[in-house]
Amino acid sequence: MAKLIFKSSTNINASVREVWRSLTEPALIKQYMFGTDTVSDWKKGSTITYSGVWNDKPYEDKGTIVDIVPEKLLHTTYFRAMSGKEDIPENYANVIYEVRPEDGHTVFTITQDNINDEAQLQHMEQNWGMVTDSMKKL
Repeated sequence: MAKLIFKSSTNINASVREVWRSLTEPALIKQYMFGTDTVSDWKKGSTITYSGVWNDKPYEDKGTIVDIVPEKLLHTTYFRAMSGKEDIPENYANVIYEVRPEDGHTVFTITQDNINDEAQLQHMEQNWGMVTDSMKKL
């Protein structure tokens, strides 16, 4: 069965630099990503970890920075530890964040692959919608 892909673009009334900072500064990520602590050196090939507590359960999700072009593109892999799946490459998703200026604001696009079914796709739409709304307020 083919996997599904989530993709969403939104306008953020901030500069590309400000939106980029919100993607790569752990203190800012924590403010819009459900209190998640993020650790990375933000270099191509480096690891990235996301940890915190969700529904009273501690978690540590992880991935790798596949590509990074400052103020343009952040491509990471992502493995959700609480998924119950084996930690093998085919269980990682690609998460791609893109930013570009347009008419005084920033167009922010998120793409995530390796989605199993419509229910998971709807869950991704809700979660990324909350994240994006929180980023806009930030």
